[in-house]
Amino acid sequence: MNPITLAIALLCSVVVWGLIVRHLTAMPWEEAGGGSHLRDIQTVDLPAAKVAFYALLGVITSLFLLFFTAYNMRMNPSHGGDWHSVAEPGLLWLNTGLLILSSVAMQWARALAKRDNQQKLLLALIFGGLLTLAFLTGQMVAWGQMQASGQYSLSNPASAFFYLLTAVHGFHLIGGLVVWGLTLKKIKGGASAQSLQLTVELCSVYWHYLLVVWLMLFAILVST
Repeated sequence: MNPITLAIALLCSVVVWGLIVRHLTAMPWEEAGGGSHLRDIQTVDLPAAKVAFYALLGVITSLFLLFFTAYNMRMNPSHGGDWHSVAEPGLLWLNTGLLILSSVAMQWARALAKRDNQQKLLLALIFGGLLTLAFLTGQMVAWGQMQASGQYSLSNPASAFFYLLTAVHGFHLIGGLVVWGLTLKKIKGGASAQSLQLTVELCSVYWHYLLVVWLMLFAILVST
């Protein structure tokens, strides 16, 4: 793998992890200076769901950092010399485009939730979810193409990592789709867009996050 690509991927992962930690450990009262200003500072009301969400992103980031490190170490000829490069299906480019569009749709839904536009919010969420399902379907088709081309042997670490990394990423997206489905159910049950603003916001951030993770994974895979 290109060392530059790996370095960029690891740097992006560290930056994301750092931003998450900074968000969780932020202490706004310190920005005012000394203790004499504490009386003028209002308490920060951070929803428990948001704290748990960013903690989850921190755990996921650590997980993928470990995968990136293991991937790079396993490629080293000193670890058996059994690494044989594989040709990733061209379909992955289309799948990447679908995931980008799904992230855009989720950002659109976030904006609509802030405007309390219930009708368009439902449409935006449906678009985002369907595009995500299309991405996951495309990933399954890519798996089939890999197997059809004879690149299915798990005895080749390169093939094994391809299936592992895409599967782990896909499972995280499926987890997001569970929340997406529950959100649609609430909207159909009469919940207002305003009451779902936090849920939609976290969904959009989660989609953006997994898009960044996928772009790093994709860059690493195609550069192998």
